[in-house]
Amino acid sequence: MSIREEITQKLKEAMIKKDVSLLNILRLIKASIKEKDIVAKGNGKPDISNEDIISVLQSMIKQRKASMDIYLQGKREDLAKKEEYEIEIISNFLPEQLSVQEIEIIINETIKSSGANSLKDIGKIINLIKGQYDGRIDFGVASKLIKEKLSQI
Repeated sequence: MSIREEITQKLKEAMIKKDVSLLNILRLIKASIKEKDIVAKGNGKPDISNEDIISVLQSMIKQRKASMDIYLQGKREDLAKKEEYEIEIISNFLPEQLSVQEIEIIINETIKSSGANSLKDIGKIINLIKGQYDGRIDFGVASKLIKEKLSQI
């Protein structure tokens, strides 16, 4: 089942259960995907792919994490909890994320196999990893780890 179909299925279930908060976030997800579909069709392309949907979901999570930080700084735990709930729902549609230890192993192997030897090679390493693990790695964490590893060489 594709991510798009899974979201539609969960939306139907939320309607049946009359779960308003879940229904709202699922509608928001569908709207974000639809927006990207419209842009793609305007460029003469078909609906966006699963990889593009993963990218949309990841950016939605990133936005919510930023909002959550702001709410916590402003001592608005109620709003932060809402953002946290939305992150949890959106994350359910993403592939399982790799742990920091797994990311470190991948980075070490990629650095060795690519022959990277300076901080100038960060982009090269990130592109190699993205090609294989896009959607499964938090690239904020990965880029910090890559910087650390390359600065030690």
